[in-house]
Amino acid sequence: MKKTPFRLTPYQVQWLLVVGFLTVGYAIYVRYMAIELSSTSLACDAGLQTLLCRSRALATSLFRNSVFGITAVVIAVLHLIRPSIVLLTLGLVAAGFGIVLYNVVLSGLAIGVLILGFARPAPATA
Repeated sequence: MKKTPFRLTPYQVQWLLVVGFLTVGYAIYVRYMAIELSSTSLACDAGLQTLLCRSRALATSLFRNSVFGITAVVIAVLHLIRPSIVLLTLGLVAAGFGIVLYNVVLSGLAIGVLILGFARPAPATA
């Protein structure tokens, strides 16, 4: 029984484009409007309780511990072992956040491993 390589349908490609742009767009918004903008940083550090300040606190604690990069690498390795659109989407989301939010090395490695997932055969269907 010959396995065919993992290939995406046009709808899956469109889905990945939408998810990728939304992920990177939100990560850029959090980085430049919450983390690096001094007026927002000062207000959040003074105790302002808004959704933007909570997003800033969550993103800061996650990228300090390299959670985005480690998650992206783990998902990318799972995608390499058994390719699927779900793992590809989750890996793209984690790597997108990681690249924008200071986990560049691990997230870049994850993107490379995600691309290698297209060279592996798709799982056999029963």
